Amino acid sequence: MDKEINVLALVKGEEKFIFLFDDANRDQTLRQLARYAANPELDFSWYDAAMLSRKIRDAVPSDEDMMIDNELDNLSLEDFK
Repeated sequence: MDKEINVLALVKGEEKFIFLFDDANRDQTLRQLARYAANPELDFSWYDAAMLSRKIRDAVPSDEDMMIDNELDNLSLEDFK
């Protein structure tokens, strides 16, 4: 098996959310987080989705994520005045 699988888990009370994803289905996993957060029957908040999304983006950065990170790295305090 030469394909890397990432595992991300969240346990909230009695509910357990386990996500398995690789580079190919990263975006599908991010969309699934949003669907879970929008479902009022689940104890899965938008905060949970945001935190797990950050972990996914850190684990499997896209070209766009890397471009944004580079732009943010180049900002200084002078840019906010």
